[in-house]
Amino acid sequence: MLRRSIRGGDPSWRAPWLPSSSGVFCLCLTFWLDQVGLLQGHPQCLDYGPPFRPALHLEFCSDYESFGCCDQSKDGRIAARYGDIMDYFDLKGHELCGGYIKDILCQECSPYAAHLYDAENPQTPLRNLPGLCPDYCSAFHSNCHSAISLLTSDRRLQETHGKDGAHFCHLLNLPDEDYCFPNVLRNDHLNRNLGLVAADPQGCLQLCLTEVANGLRNPVSMVHAGDGTHRFFVAEQVGVVWVYLPDGSRLEQPFLDFKNIVLTTPWIGDERGFLGLAFHPKFRRNRKFYIYYSCLGKKKVEKIRVSEMKASRADPNQADPKSERVILEIEEPASNHNGGQLLFGLDGYLYIFTGDGGKAGDPFGKFGNAQNKSSLLGKALRIDVNGAGPDGKRYRVPPDNPFVSEPGAHPAVYAYGIRNIWRCAVDRGDPITRQGRGRIFCGDVGQNRFEEVDIIVKGGNYGWRAKEGFECYDRKLCHNASLDDILPIYAYGRALGKSVTGGYVYRGCESPNLNGLYIFGDFMSGRLMALQEDRKTKKWKQQDICLGDTESCAFPGLISTYSKFIISFAEDEAGELYFLATSYPSAYVPHGSIYKFVDPSRRAPPGKCRYKPVPVKSKSKRVQFRPLAKTVLDLLKEQSEKTARKFSNATLASSPDRAPPHKGSSKKPTSPTRSRKTFRGPGAKKGARVWSPNPQRKRTRSRKAHSGRVSQSARARRAGRSRLWPFRSRWPTRGPARGEPRRHAEPAAAELGP
Repeated sequence: MLRRSIRGGDPSWRAPWLPSSSGVFCLCLTFWLDQVGLLQGHPQCLDYGPPFRPALHLEFCSDYESFGCCDQSKDGRIAARYGDIMDYFDLKGHELCGGYIKDILCQECSPYAAHLYDAENPQTPLRNLPGLCPDYCSAFHSNCHSAISLLTSDRRLQETHGKDGAHFCHLLNLPDEDYCFPNVLRNDHLNRNLGLVAADPQGCLQLCLTEVANGLRNPVSMVHAGDGTHRFFVAEQVGVVWVYLPDGSRLEQPFLDFKNIVLTTPWIGDERGFLGLAFHPKFRRNRKFYIYYSCLGKKKVEKIRVSEMKASRADPNQADPKSERVILEIEEPASNHNGGQLLFGLDGYLYIFTGDGGKAGDPFGKFGNAQNKSSLLGKALRIDVNGAGPDGKRYRVPPDNPFVSEPGAHPAVYAYGIRNIWRCAVDRGDPITRQGRGRIFCGDVGQNRFEEVDIIVKGGNYGWRAKEGFECYDRKLCHNASLDDILPIYAYGRALGKSVTGGYVYRGCESPNLNGLYIFGDFMSGRLMALQEDRKTKKWKQQDICLGDTESCAFPGLISTYSKFIISFAEDEAGELYFLATSYPSAYVPHGSIYKFVDPSRRAPPGKCRYKPVPVKSKSKRVQFRPLAKTVLDLLKEQSEKTARKFSNATLASSPDRAPPHKGSSKKPTSPTRSRKTFRGPGAKKGARVWSPNPQRKRTRSRKAHSGRVSQSARARRAGRSRLWPFRSRWPTRGPARGEPRRHAEPAAAELGP
């Protein structure tokens, strides 16, 4: 069948099943591998990312053009390699072996490629050939054993081409036959919902996180400037705003420091402080941004202040401290219910969301502040900050505001009947159809029974204090309420949480499955939730978001735990979604972190989400990010090591031929992980933890021999994980209450790598 001779292979590849001289070690390794098997394979590509839907048709590996791990470029490279191999065959060889060789090469495109090539486990070398099912492997070896040397440079595999195929197939065997090729294509359980957002039997969406920032003091807001730099600005409740750059670093000098002006205290739960930040839509040209904070006025009267400021001309990463121009001040009758949201709508106007003034039940006046249209409390306000108004006002009232002509009503009021809205967001709209564009979603914190999510519309009355959620609160007012009151799109009771934190509709690029989901949470319970709109009925369906599934989140850099108190949500300039949380809700304690959502089921095709940030000069030093949270893979490794040590000690203790230790000897028996130098990651110090999330040096050489398998960016991501930083939690964690989604992983005794 072969027309040309084949050169010898490179013996550098080393199989994970090489024999060991230590019987005890073999027993321990067998047990360790059994533990690895507890974590089943999951969809993952050879670059350690989730599979994707190719943007263009695949000409060669067309079985995977709807979902897999190849784009058109990689498909072309595989086709070229196939052509080079088939040049060695005559016509009969083409007919007999062409299908086998194509199948084997195209497994790099399989959504389970990482499992087929043993790439999920960084402690074993990457396979040169994918795992083949016994029957298929036997047929391939029987008909096409001469092709083995063309497919792999591994001498151990090459030496089997003229021998019994059983040994060859043993080397390519996978312990779980459901995942070997071609069984993996036929398994309905594995392929039924492939590419969709994973959900558990209760319908809880399985998402994962990456840690983006930590060490923050109650981070209340994260916004971008919309200027193409892809910086994001994080505001702490104490009045400090930090700049984070696209590479993940933070500038050493803050963008703004208003600690001496902002009113807040170290008390847990104090709602006062620096509460809102928004950049002008034309910030790149006018350098203007707006802030919302608590302060003390004359005679120590507590106030809400909304001000305009400018970034420095000399340094775009510094605010000009002398540029503050007060736009609006509102007296606060109590220390709670301060609102705090600022945002610009698509109409270019500034929206300001205030609380009802505080205390409980909005006890101010006959109907409360929220129903009183002459009061600015308990409202959504809309103003034009691009010019001055009459009577010395530093803003204009848009002429189409709903109550401009109503006697007694304040003309800046856009909507009313609000209790204490905490976090709103403008929907960017569907990336293709633009459906939903411009809607304003808000979370309104309830009194005693219900939390609600609203879509803000012009002139809308959201019911407070007559209503709380869908129910009556003040029955007398409720019976006299207008039938046109705007009801929430969703409300939930105390079983799910006690303080809603409004979120965003996901419109990013990296996780296409999440498009259209409104993702939000609860500050007190730490619960993450999502709403999906039924376009026909206009109803919204709620689903919990669960983190902590070790199978779903077993990717490099992903975590499954987060700090309990969810303070805010955020969207970066590219549309990716984040949330801000703390383990201790005090404005002076640096336990706040920022997390980014990741869908482990599907990503965008390679190259689709690339962007080039506009360069921005900085005079401040950069502080590189150091993660504190342990990744799922870190936790799995630790659990596996612990289990292996216990088993090793038990095996040594029960061994009948074990020699008793000499009296006074301090030498400890060598554990399996200590006896194999190949288990030690690059850069590890003597005596340090033997496992590192970095690829092994031998494995790296193996991957280089496999053309086109791993990108430089993937290697860089793995190299960036060479240092482990301990997770320090100073807030007691608790198990989820009945019916709550799990947030804290309980890792199985398993060994898994990216």
